[in-house]
Amino acid sequence: MTVFSCCHCAYELTPDLVALPAVPEASADDRDRDRRAGLAPSTVPRGHYNLAPGDGGARGPVVMHPEDAPAPRPLPGGANASGCCGPTGGEGPNRACPCGVRPATLAADCPGPYELRVGPVRSYAFDG
Repeated sequence: MTVFSCCHCAYELTPDLVALPAVPEASADDRDRDRRAGLAPSTVPRGHYNLAPGDGGARGPVVMHPEDAPAPRPLPGGANASGCCGPTGGEGPNRACPCGVRPATLAADCPGPYELRVGPVRSYAFDG
């Protein structure tokens, strides 16, 4: 089990999560979408995470279900959160720790995927 915390203030961003061997493929079937919100299903099931590959062998972001990290909040004024139905996740970190550091990027626009990416520079993992 692993907990992810803010590198600046050590605030626990997640509860204990279990590693997955790979990020599951996102569903492309429109029947799998949330009928009310229009969101694609999360690429990672609740309670789990996966390390996405980084560039040149560097550690990439941690990919998890957005509801597994409720503490990071949207940035003031909706910064880095453009999209149709939610943030695309393509503009960089758009979620802040209570201390103000921006450790995470939420992707929640209607075309998908629906996931939270916690960056390797502004967070750390603790295996308990």
